[in-house]
Order: sequence, then structure tokens, then C-alpha cells
Amino acid sequence: MFQKVLIANRGEIALRVLRACKELGIATVAVHSTADANAMHVRLADESVCIGPPPARDSYLHIPSIVAACEITGADAVHPGYGFLSENARFARILESHKIAFIGPSAHHIEIMGDKIMAKKTALELGIPCVPGSAGGVASEAEAKKVAKDIGYPVLIKAASGGGGRGMKVAKSESEIAIAFSTARSEAKAAFGDDAVYIEKYLGKPRHIEVQVIGDGKGNAIHLGTRDCSLQRRHQKILEEAPASTIAIERRMEIGEICAAAMRKLQYSGAGTIEFLYENGEFYFIEMNTRLQVEHPVTERITNMDIVYEQIRVAGGEPLSLTQDEITYFGHAIECRINAEDAETFAPSPGTITYYHPAGGVGVRVDSSVYQGYKIPPYYDSLIGKLIVHGRTRDECLMRLRRALDEFIVDGVKTTLPLFRRLIDEPAIKTADYDIHWLEAWLEAGRKKG
Repeated sequence: MFQKVLIANRGEIALRVLRACKELGIATVAVHSTADANAMHVRLADESVCIGPPPARDSYLHIPSIVAACEITGADAVHPGYGFLSENARFARILESHKIAFIGPSAHHIEIMGDKIMAKKTALELGIPCVPGSAGGVASEAEAKKVAKDIGYPVLIKAASGGGGRGMKVAKSESEIAIAFSTARSEAKAAFGDDAVYIEKYLGKPRHIEVQVIGDGKGNAIHLGTRDCSLQRRHQKILEEAPASTIAIERRMEIGEICAAAMRKLQYSGAGTIEFLYENGEFYFIEMNTRLQVEHPVTERITNMDIVYEQIRVAGGEPLSLTQDEITYFGHAIECRINAEDAETFAPSPGTITYYHPAGGVGVRVDSSVYQGYKIPPYYDSLIGKLIVHGRTRDECLMRLRRALDEFIVDGVKTTLPLFRRLIDEPAIKTADYDIHWLEAWLEAGRKKG
């Protein structure tokens, strides 16, 4: 096991990793920008190192500063959390060259799954069902029109190195291909430094379903069931559930085993999430995230497994602590992402939290690093916490969520809590009758009424 882990992240995920390390008896190092000097994970870590000014490129994305912090403190491993450098193969290789463990998959696996075109090819080779689309990148407008005609409209043009909805455009007919193709390429270049795009069939009313996997790099891999992450705004998830209860359990276990078997073939090490669109009874692979997900707590609640603990163990060379047959599932869990944003306009709302009272009680978990008097900086993602509730059934879980939302108080800044309080009463939410487009349509309808 590692002696000292440096946490190359901030916010709630840095605190989540820190807690897991402490429970394993591992010393911790927090790195932070000058804007995060008073962050909770910095206060609780055994050591802390300032790695630069607020812009992420000068601190949390600045690899030389993070490696230097490892050498100064003697950290023998780095946990990247999610975002920032968590899926950066170059970072993993640099750490390896300094004999510092990267708590995540190999650089090779990060590379093949980080490129969406290569990931799709790999998925097909591993027997994972994929969305019909181009065999590789599409280099010209003429080629785009040919591929789209073969697939059938509407189509989705996507950045090969994309994520978070950037570099993604829909074309409903051939007349829309030109602008969609050029816009997707320019957005991809600006956001990721890579203008490569590919084309997939655009599904009309799909659900977004994930399968959580963990491997130990020794040919052993398991899945921890499914998550439904269909409630999205601009391709960003805001609420996640586990399991994906609208899908028959037999189908959920079937796709889970397909994913686990693929990870065994790949000899994958660490946590990962394989994401699908699900429509008309079929799963279609869209991407794999080779890191911890924001929504991992809902899977932990229904399996009673500490995913971060398992990440650290397998990165240290240990085999998986459980076999597939030993994984059991209980109840239903829902996570709401609490952002410091205006619930109507979604504009960021940085500032000082003047009063903070998180929800509590049976079946309630709050993953957050904020506190009363904490000043939310304007430089980073607006996520300030996650409210996770668990119940024996989905209905019980929803009732518990309603109660927890009523208890949760954050004053001094605007948050998305009011949005969830409105959503909880929507019939579509109560019956889980929604798809990835539902939330935006609901929001638009609300704006028109207002």
C-alpha cells in the first residue's frame, strides 16, 4: 500500500479522496491554487503545497508544479479525482517516469478510450454494442454528407476528443450538414486543440445509461450495475440514479457482464464508466470515462462498496477485493448536483456562503467541501456539493429526497436547490418517464409560461 498520496484536485472530490486515504492509514498531500488556500481538503490534509495562481492552467493543470509537489513531500502516488488531469495520458506517463504511481488506468488505456474514434473501434472489437456511425474520423463536408446519407438523418457530428457537449452538432437534413460540420470542427479545435470529428446516428428519445466497472490489471474485472443519467441540460448531467430501474434487471445484468468481460480482455486497471444511449430496448456505446465519475456515490450506496478505496488498492498492486458473484444490490439511490448557479438562468454565482446547513438523517449523504464563511471562487466549475439519498425503493428514495431538499440550506449565493425542489413534483420525475432531452424541453416550457 502507498505511504503518501498527493490529491491533484480540489473541491468535494479532493475531500472524498482524502477521507478514503485516511481510512486506509495513508498520509495525504493537498495541492491548491492561491484561490483555494482555505479549502476544506487543504485544512484537513497532512501536508499542503500551493502550486500556483487561480487559473487552472497555472495550477491544477500545471504538471511540473504537481510533480515538484510530489518530490518535495515524498508522495509515492497521485490520485487525480475527476476533471483536470484525470484522463491525461501524458501526466500518467510523466508520473511513471518519476516512479510515482498514478491512481487510475494505464496511459495506454487512457489514450485509446480518450479518443472517441479509437474508443468506438475498441468497443466494437470487445463486443460492446455501438451507435451506427462512421468507421473513423470524417475529414470533409462531402464525406460527411455521404456518411450521413448511409446512416440516415438525423445525425450527430461529434468531436473525437470531446466531452461535456462541446464540439457536438445535430444535422437533421443534408442542408444542415455544412454548418453543423464546420461548427463542430471549430468548436472542437477551440476546446480540445483537435478538430477531428466523427458522425453517429442521432437517437430521438434515448436514455443515458452508464455501467460502472473496476479492474485490477491482472485480467480480473467486475461491474457494479447501472446508473441512469438522463436528466441533463446542455449535455451536462444534473441528477443521476442507480440502478437504471426502467430497464429490466436481466438486461441490466446482461450489459453489465458485457462491459466487465470487455475490461477483462483489455486487462483494465482501476475504475471506469462505460456510457450508453438506450432506446427501443437497445444499448449503444458512446464513450468510456477512464476515471472516477462525479456520480459514483449512487453506485456506492446500492452496492455498499467504496469505489475510491478499491481504486487505491488496485493501483497499489492488490487484486480486486470482491468477485462478481459477491456483488449485491440493495434499494435505489439518487444524486442531485448542487451548483452555485442561478436556478433560472444557470449563471454562475460565486461569493461567500453566509449560512450552510446540509441535509442529514437516515439514508442521506452529502459530499461537499464548503462550509459557512467559505468563499466560492469564480475560477472553477460551479459544483459545490452532491446530495445523495438512498431508499429501499425508488418511491421511498424520492420521498427521502423531498425531505432532504427541504432541509438543505445554502445562503449567500444562489444555488440549483430550488430547481430540484420544483422537479421533485413533476409527474415525469415521479414515474422516471424522461429522456436526455426532457429537461431542456421542460425548462423552455417554464420560460414561455413565465
